[in-house]
Amino acid sequence: MTIEDIFNEVGTSIAGAYASQLFGKPCFKLPNKKAFCCLFEDCMVFKLTGDIHQQGLGLEGANLFDPSHKGRPMKEWVQVPSMHQRQYVALAEAAAEYVGG
Repeated sequence: MTIEDIFNEVGTSIAGAYASQLFGKPCFKLPNKKAFCCLFEDCMVFKLTGDIHQQGLGLEGANLFDPSHKGRPMKEWVQVPSMHQRQYVALAEAAAEYVGG
């Protein structure tokens, strides 16, 4: 299964989520038009807060999302390598709950 397949499976597992674009990259948004996850450099990226944000950053190889690679990371977005794909659904659920309000 490719990272794209995993991304699509995870994104469509969230009720009401639909495919879109964020910074020219594939993402999933909720009906409120807010993105909660995206695909970037063979990783999934999740918009998180609180304890789950810290848990995501604590995963080996995870870091704050810096799409420009210019040292300007997006503080709420955590880029998680595919080696942690078993965590993706839980992270996506937490991200969707966060952006869904």
